[in-house]
Amino acid sequence: MTRIGTSDLDVFPLALGGNVFGWTADRDASFEILDAFHGGGGDFIDTADSYSAWVPGHEGGESETIIGEWLASRGLRNDEGVTIATKVSQHPQFRGLAASNVRAAAEASLTRLGLDRIDLYYAHFDDAETPLEETVAAFGALVADGLVRYTAVSNYSADRIREWVRIARELGVAEPAAIQLHYNLVHRETENDIVPVAEELGLSLVPYFALAKGFLTGKYRSTDATDGGHTSPRAEGAAKYATPQGLQILEVLERVADAHGVSVASASLAWLRAKPTVAAPIASASKVTHVPDLLDGATTDLTADEVAALDEVSEWTPLDM
Repeated sequence: MTRIGTSDLDVFPLALGGNVFGWTADRDASFEILDAFHGGGGDFIDTADSYSAWVPGHEGGESETIIGEWLASRGLRNDEGVTIATKVSQHPQFRGLAASNVRAAAEASLTRLGLDRIDLYYAHFDDAETPLEETVAAFGALVADGLVRYTAVSNYSADRIREWVRIARELGVAEPAAIQLHYNLVHRETENDIVPVAEELGLSLVPYFALAKGFLTGKYRSTDATDGGHTSPRAEGAAKYATPQGLQILEVLERVADAHGVSVASASLAWLRAKPTVAAPIASASKVTHVPDLLDGATTDLTADEVAALDEVSEWTPLDM
């Protein structure tokens, strides 16, 4: 188990991403995936109120609804062995982070999830049109009123994270416990700005795109954005990483994975878990057969030499501070 920031949330060191529920995984497949993850010791589930509004015919909230139905059917609640994280600002009916919207969106998420409170509630994307003081106060009120246990931020700049914490301290309201960010072996730029902020403020990182849209599973090794001759969202997302450096990263990952008897995906997740302030990478599974790799990624510990070898092959040039 791992602790989220300075909160009392102790979670499995990998979060199951709910972005695919109701999209590339239908209700039955989603239930199978959730059962396998929970049965393997997983208790941390990440979603957002906007998942999956981008699918034609969807309106947002589909993922939360499926998770809520699964929780109810299994007799689970978030004070009984599961930790639920969700987000606000991108649902078509609840856009932005104005105080009234934050409250209404949280209540709608709670209804879909069938819960009395949200364990970890993220501001999904920054909202430049709403004063940050208003948003911070709104999140603090949700905690004070018992609708949310802990707050968090996602896709915020380093400066805005510092400002959020400063305002929270001035107002005497809940400070964020975690930062969600894009971070993986082929996207390490955030080590230059967000990682130092997390270390400075005692916040945990919960990285998304932990497997680089599927590239770090090792399945996609071409810039051809097809999967078996057919275009797929996963192949399209992974194709851009099939650069010479990207393929070298996969070669080293294969050696590391073989040494531990796990998959390339598992080794990728294990590397991310080894990085400073990372509490739990987020990874999704569109099929139940993908879940064992995620569980292995949460329980495989790389040696210092293996981490260093992956650091070297994925080396990037940090900006001058």
